[in-house]
Amino acid sequence: MKATVNTAAGVVEWKDWPTPEPGPGQVRVRTACCGICATDLEMIAGWPRTGFPVVPGHEWSGVVEALGPGVDRALLGAPCVAENVLADGSEVGFEHPGGYGEYIVTEARNVRVLPAGFDLAAAALIEPLAVCVHGLKRLSLGECRSAVVIGDGPIGLLLLPLLKAARVERVCCIGGRPSRLALARGLGADCMVNYHEHGGDAAAAVRAALGCAPAGVIEASGSAKGMLTALDCAAAQARVLIIGDYGNRQDLVDWNTVLHKELTLAGSNASAGAWDEAVRLAVGGAVPLARLVTAVMPARRCAEAVELVRTARDVVKVVIDWRMK
Repeated sequence: MKATVNTAAGVVEWKDWPTPEPGPGQVRVRTACCGICATDLEMIAGWPRTGFPVVPGHEWSGVVEALGPGVDRALLGAPCVAENVLADGSEVGFEHPGGYGEYIVTEARNVRVLPAGFDLAAAALIEPLAVCVHGLKRLSLGECRSAVVIGDGPIGLLLLPLLKAARVERVCCIGGRPSRLALARGLGADCMVNYHEHGGDAAAAVRAALGCAPAGVIEASGSAKGMLTALDCAAAQARVLIIGDYGNRQDLVDWNTVLHKELTLAGSNASAGAWDEAVRLAVGGAVPLARLVTAVMPARRCAEAVELVRTARDVVKVVIDWRMK
């Protein structure tokens, strides 16, 4: 098969790669589309976890093409997505070839079948949507009436319609890119704060925009300033969800603020237990995934797509499509 392979730190190449064969309880999927994720960029730069060579891509959709022994034949030909974490804890798109390749092998039990005709480019965003669904379960908003999302990347933006669906009355989004903040309004934000316009005091701007300090705070930027803003703007006894990735940073939390405000912190990692709901929300149209897709490019131009995500500030989600010439 063809694949864009991460062959060395910072290097991706269009190459031949062995076509995987499904074993017992597994299926082989012909990849349709795959989103380029910021985590892919970190991986391509060099992760000890995966090493080289590796075929990235954990935000994918496709069609079941072949079945291993013991798999229900009803899956053959089904359009699908699939949870990436396998029974042994390894993951498709990390330890196993992902959607930057023409074919994927995964466990049949992880497959979620999509309706015929569903937009498979949009379906590539079901994985980050599942991350958001899992995160909100960890946050346990309850009767929360106000919330702020810090970060206008794909995760931050996908959280907005979920918060409105959870009946949060006032939702604010903090970001730094006008085009993304405009998209945030269309996805459910009642107010937006551009942190470039507030002299470093985005927390005060959030409180002014909402008319109160938020009872629910979601840090989705993965930045030191984002974390400090989250704690600063939070109401007393607020719940704070940490869903951004901070690399090796360990100096981000002002513990006295947590103490004095009696804040409850919740971390969220990946998407366990969230895929059925994410598929239901996507298929039902509750979350307009296609609105986050900035560009769709042929899979053979994957290296170009990766560079676009790395360098273009106004890009939200770039998807490669194996069906395009």
